[in-house]
Amino acid sequence: MVQIRRAAVVYHPVKVPLDRVRHAVSAQEHEHGWDPSHWFETSGTDTGRHAAEQALADNPDVLIVAGGDGTVRTVAEVVGDGGTPVALLPFGTANLLARNLGLPLNDVKRSVAIAFACRTREVDVAVAELQDQSEARRTHRFLVMAGIGLDAQMAQQTTVLAKQRLGWLAYVRPIARSVIAHRLFRLEYRIDDGPSRSARAHTVIVGNCGTLTGNMLLIPAAKVDDGLLDVVMLRPKGRFGWARIGARLTIQGVAHRSRFGRSMLLRAPDLRALAYAQGQGFTGSFEVPHVIELDGDSFGLVTRVRISVRPGALRICTGR
Repeated sequence: MVQIRRAAVVYHPVKVPLDRVRHAVSAQEHEHGWDPSHWFETSGTDTGRHAAEQALADNPDVLIVAGGDGTVRTVAEVVGDGGTPVALLPFGTANLLARNLGLPLNDVKRSVAIAFACRTREVDVAVAELQDQSEARRTHRFLVMAGIGLDAQMAQQTTVLAKQRLGWLAYVRPIARSVIAHRLFRLEYRIDDGPSRSARAHTVIVGNCGTLTGNMLLIPAAKVDDGLLDVVMLRPKGRFGWARIGARLTIQGVAHRSRFGRSMLLRAPDLRALAYAQGQGFTGSFEVPHVIELDGDSFGLVTRVRISVRPGALRICTGR
């Protein structure tokens, strides 16, 4: 008996060049002998959850996500630990997950071919439990980074239209505002079951991936499949401190591409404005409610957050 195989495609109708994607998918269906794929469109009022639920109900052999990091995050949340392979067609502003996995960013044919090859890599999924001022709690998954401070302000203050028109440049204004204001906040935090600590920071990021747009390396130790979370606190002293952070991140991005560069990074002196920690869990509470972002999307004000990791919980098609 011949096994019938079929893909499902969840796509963002504004960001995705649909004709190009349909043509590439059709070519792969013909090459591999798969049935026609089923297509599910996200909407302006739904970040992809309903489309992903419909797609999974179809029991596809692979779930192709055409969109940005936010759409991928939503789909991964719906997939849960179900085991359905997810393939990325990156059409967002940053596409950080695809960048950190070394996937093609501007090659529709190659991305679709990787989806139909069905060779996967298990990656970690972070789970964020959020609590607001009313003590209401909600839980969301993410794959790239959770951010409080600058990262969250960027997500909240940058409009969808600006990102569509300007791409990464849309973030310049919120970054400049945040750097000029230079507001620090106090938090109590704990890594795993360690002691509770107090700190003042401008930005706190809990990451599963380390590389930002422009090949800036924020978290050198971060790996998508090591079963660990990496925490970095940005606490610069004035604008000169921000300049030093920018220079360090750029240098780390360049040096990390070679074995010699990586060995030099290990010998580089610590930068007090960048504090790193690593573990399987992070708990933080804040004197004043702060906005939090998950994979580039704002999730509003929180007073407390607890983040854990589920090792290897998601299968992503990487072609190798």
